[in-house]
Amino acid sequence: MLRLLCIQFIRSKTAIIALALIFTTGIISLFIGKQFLVKQEKTIAAVTKFQQEHIERNTHFHNDDFGLLMYYLRFGLINKPGQLAGLSIGQRDVNSSVQSVTIRALEAQKYDTDLNNPYNLLSGNLDLSFVIIYLFPLLIIAFTFNLLSEEKEGGTWQLVTAQSTSPIKYLLAKLAVRAIAVVIVFALLLLLSIPILSIQWNKTFALFAATCVGYLIFWIALCFLFVTFKKSSGFNAVALLSSWVLLTVLLPAGVNNIITNRYPVPEALQTIIKSRDGYHKKWDVDKTVTMSKFFELYPQFKNYPVPDKAFSWLWYYAMWHMGDHDAMKDAQEMRSKLLQRENTSRTVAAFLPTMHAQLQLNDIAKTGMLNHISFLDSTTAFHEKMRLFFYPKIFENANVNSVDWHRIKPEYYSDPYEMNGDKTLLPLVIAISFLLLLFCINFKNMHEV
Repeated sequence: MLRLLCIQFIRSKTAIIALALIFTTGIISLFIGKQFLVKQEKTIAAVTKFQQEHIERNTHFHNDDFGLLMYYLRFGLINKPGQLAGLSIGQRDVNSSVQSVTIRALEAQKYDTDLNNPYNLLSGNLDLSFVIIYLFPLLIIAFTFNLLSEEKEGGTWQLVTAQSTSPIKYLLAKLAVRAIAVVIVFALLLLLSIPILSIQWNKTFALFAATCVGYLIFWIALCFLFVTFKKSSGFNAVALLSSWVLLTVLLPAGVNNIITNRYPVPEALQTIIKSRDGYHKKWDVDKTVTMSKFFELYPQFKNYPVPDKAFSWLWYYAMWHMGDHDAMKDAQEMRSKLLQRENTSRTVAAFLPTMHAQLQLNDIAKTGMLNHISFLDSTTAFHEKMRLFFYPKIFENANVNSVDWHRIKPEYYSDPYEMNGDKTLLPLVIAISFLLLLFCINFKNMHEV
């Protein structure tokens, strides 16, 4: 019976066209991911080259004043995307993967990002995660909405029940054929992603694949549950498409809107304003006030005397840092609210398989908000390290050539977060189990079909 159902399915031109269309779209998404990774590699190479040329040029023109030199120099920290980012771009198209900062006030620099076409941001990226989250469910719906109703409406169901000892097994066989076809297309896309995106087969990639499979099984189970209600093809189509709109568009958008309003972030603007005002206002404040606060934070620099003249680099760079210090409270509150937004989203997503799958795919590919927040934290630490390295040289007006500038190269950020397979897959398993439970409850009704 399974073999005959396979032959019947393969002979359907509509099914073959649908599979070919989703496969072609998946291939396009892989090359879009490849294009994104190539762009990131070019950006990283350009940043590395720019920093080297930038340092050489400025050390040539400002070789007699270390403080003036450090006003201009920029240093790069790179959050290099892994190859899995080509499968799930996430927020990497909005949040920059490169921080190029001076040792002056950080808060005004931390949130700089690339210029992007707003239309492109609105339309989003057609990466493989988009194809899986949004398009594969439509394919599953198209294959399964009339699994039973087409037999009853075509007048062949009585013949099936007369020849089959278990009509339910017949329907499960029809479902299995369609599910296998969908999984085969997905597996082919995943296998093709390995050479196209130069992905290594490891635990992380396996978890990405398992999450996608779990998500597809959820939709297959949901579609079959609707079949068990024995409704017409029209009813099933409308109900399943409504479910798709609800789960992939309306509920995630509603959750995002509620969370955004519940955790507003006015500190995003206040942080930058306070950082700038904190620096500019110190021109009119007595030097001893600024320096006493600075020395409280960095007692190792107390031995450097503050000159009596109107301007000194010690006081100048202390002013910059104290501007950041004045904005510290707002910066911490903004970070806290971003984390609250993310944690609340994940809590809600545990009950919405579509949101959960998207968030987890981004986490696995290290393209989500948690990765970006961690990168910003690392930028703060990187900025601190560079300041403390150059402060003594500025305060002593060291010889510019005393630093081996060829060793000052962009540094790379490494995300310490490790995925938890149980935490990733458990909500999907629970959702599938719940659908199977509903099917078991409806089994008697299905048995009498």
